[in-house]
Amino acid sequence: MLVPLSRKKFEDLIPLVGTGAQYKYYWGKLSDVLRRVLISISAVAGALLIRAFFATGELQDVVQAVTFFLIILALVYWLWSPAIQAAVRNAGYRRYKYAGFLRGEVLDVFVTDELVGTEESVNNRGELVVTENRERRINVVVGDETGFETRIQVPLKREHQAIRVGDTAEMLALSDRPDLGRIAKVSDIFVSRVGVWVSDYPYLRRDEFEAVSRQINTIEPEDDYREPPRSKRNERRWDEEYDEPRPRKRIPKSNRRSSDWD
Repeated sequence: MLVPLSRKKFEDLIPLVGTGAQYKYYWGKLSDVLRRVLISISAVAGALLIRAFFATGELQDVVQAVTFFLIILALVYWLWSPAIQAAVRNAGYRRYKYAGFLRGEVLDVFVTDELVGTEESVNNRGELVVTENRERRINVVVGDETGFETRIQVPLKREHQAIRVGDTAEMLALSDRPDLGRIAKVSDIFVSRVGVWVSDYPYLRRDEFEAVSRQINTIEPEDDYREPPRSKRNERRWDEEYDEPRPRKRIPKSNRRSSDWD
């Protein structure tokens, strides 16, 4: 089921200013905070050098005013940087003109080990050693009655164990076409049966999205919701011009190892 949403509702679900959860995502670990602090210190030092270089001359007053504001911004860079990163990422989704509430079904769920980075070091014999950093990720394949399928891959969490093939999965679908004939992007997935979110970066305001889900369950589509033309319902297909992962061939349940969750 795909229910188009109004632009206002779309912008409520993915706000221009990052939410608390999005800010927390980009706040990162202690190493990320220290890196931002070093950037702040370097920027302040650079602004002071510029001020010292133009300490005399016709541009002295202008340079002092400009560098004063630069120093203030640099001092708090470590604090406001996560908010800017979240806003930029949200803008990447908000650039799409149309959005719809997509309710489908979990077609497959499986765990993979993914390479997330490498580290190089030298052992006692002077040999270069490359260490691979791998992370266990859950892959959830979702489709609907029209044949549309998409797959989302995120870091594995304990609560993901509750997800089963056949569960109802809800998400936001984005498109540049008013009839949503081509789905360009999808958001994080909400598995309503167990109340579990499958996501890395939390694009959606989750309380608002769950409210939309309940509203669609209880009232006829109107106001913020409008039924797509029947002649267009089966036109949604995968298009290679978009950068979403191509649908993955479904893996039979018998081939999945129960130890994946260990």
